Amino acid sequence: MTPTAAPPSTGRRRPRRALAPYAFLAPFLIPFVLFTLVPVGYAFWQSLHKTERVGGTFGSTRPVFAGFEQYADVVREPFFADSVVRVGLFALVQIPVMLLFALALALLLDSAVARLKRFFRLVYFVPYGIPGVVAALMWAFLYDPRLSPVVDLFRSAGVQVDLLGSDAILFSIGNVVTWTYTGYNMLILYAALQAVPSDIGEAARVDGAGNWTIALRIKLPLIRPALVLTGVFSIIGTFQLFTEPQVFRSISTSVTSTYTPNLAAYSLASGDNYSEAAALSVLLAAVTFLLSFAFLHFTSRRQG
Repeated sequence: MTPTAAPPSTGRRRPRRALAPYAFLAPFLIPFVLFTLVPVGYAFWQSLHKTERVGGTFGSTRPVFAGFEQYADVVREPFFADSVVRVGLFALVQIPVMLLFALALALLLDSAVARLKRFFRLVYFVPYGIPGVVAALMWAFLYDPRLSPVVDLFRSAGVQVDLLGSDAILFSIGNVVTWTYTGYNMLILYAALQAVPSDIGEAARVDGAGNWTIALRIKLPLIRPALVLTGVFSIIGTFQLFTEPQVFRSISTSVTSTYTPNLAAYSLASGDNYSEAAALSVLLAAVTFLLSFAFLHFTSRRQG
């Protein structure tokens, strides 16, 4: 009787299988660590230090550990609370309006009566493809009282409006942001609607449900995760508001160098206050994280 061959050793295969998931994640993890975690870690380290001059006026400088002194200085600044509250109010109005428009467009494209879906999907998404600076400059031209045809139309109707004034500038910025990102969020919601089984809608129509009932009672609950995702993205993007205020600052005195937290951090860094700018950036990241987490927690409780 011939002896049976022993099964091949799997000792070498197991480590390879254990490393396989990390190999697939490496294209994401490596840039994430290099361009997100490392800069955030360096910003946190820099926020705990301040620059001290050694050897008199013409001496050299060195970083000195200061603990959370920079954070206390930033929080005590008058612009900190003003900019955070301003962006918070901006988010409370702009995010729901933008997501409502995005949802309406997505439901419209997903409806059975819609025509030329590919064309309109591209048209709605085009504003997101325009660079933020270009979009802000374009809208700045439409807001400028000296050049704007929109303001001329208001004047011809007997309405005096200053879209770059202190009372309207935040709404003007919100209009630019909504115009830019509605198509992006619409695409996410439309993709989620495409994943909804068509049998569900057909069964509802057989039971006598109309288009509004199907959209509100069936489609909306099924795409809830996509709505939550767009909400989180919008919160993160709103607290990073920078491009539009920076462009409008050159044409309107209503936008100051500390109009938003991100703009204030940029202004501090431009004035060589790197430690305070790092502290403000870390605080902004923490506030954004807490608000995003609170939003996810609230929506998960409502869903449960």
